[in-house]
Amino acid sequence: MKQSTKIIIDKSLLSKKKYYHFIKRVFDFCASLLGIIILSPLFLVIALLIKLEDRGPVFYKQKRVGKDQREFNMFKFRSMHVDADKRLAELKKQNEVEGPMFKMKNDPRVTRIGHFIRKTSIDELPQLFNVLRGEMSLVGPRPPLPSEVKEYTDYDMQRLLVVPGCSGLWQATVRNSVGFHEMVQLDLEYIQKSSIWFDIKILFMTIKILFKPNSAY
Repeated sequence: MKQSTKIIIDKSLLSKKKYYHFIKRVFDFCASLLGIIILSPLFLVIALLIKLEDRGPVFYKQKRVGKDQREFNMFKFRSMHVDADKRLAELKKQNEVEGPMFKMKNDPRVTRIGHFIRKTSIDELPQLFNVLRGEMSLVGPRPPLPSEVKEYTDYDMQRLLVVPGCSGLWQATVRNSVGFHEMVQLDLEYIQKSSIWFDIKILFMTIKILFKPNSAY
């Protein structure tokens, strides 16, 4: 990604988008509830495949940071071995992105079914429950780990001015092909341009990824 001009979010303009935020919350609630109902057969199949591979838990719960630095438990289908968190320290030196975020293309902690559900972003589907509860939105910046936020600059902190999302401009476009700073830039670009139509566009881009995966791993 080319060098971009730094984006400073005007908080007063954000607070004036009351109609947008109301419509977005209503849409998030209805769409996530409908999605959970429609996708329940897929949930059952993925749960069975995860369970059959290593008999471990189906879901993975992880502490994340949302709007205004409020912490919550984010849900995902488990795509890694059960001891993944304990093995993270030994892999830190192999981190493939700069900044306070860990990414490794050939992460040895990922299970066989995990490779598939991460590539297609199916592992993210349980976050619909987070959306239903209001902790996340369908579209927004990726919710960071508390350890990542500790390394944030004031500029990076702007990502936490809005409700985090299951998908967003970064997730639906370049994803793991860029580093942390480029991700922040894309998130801030989204926040600055946020609108109902922009959200819908990103959702369609996200659906496309299910059939034609991008650089997710």
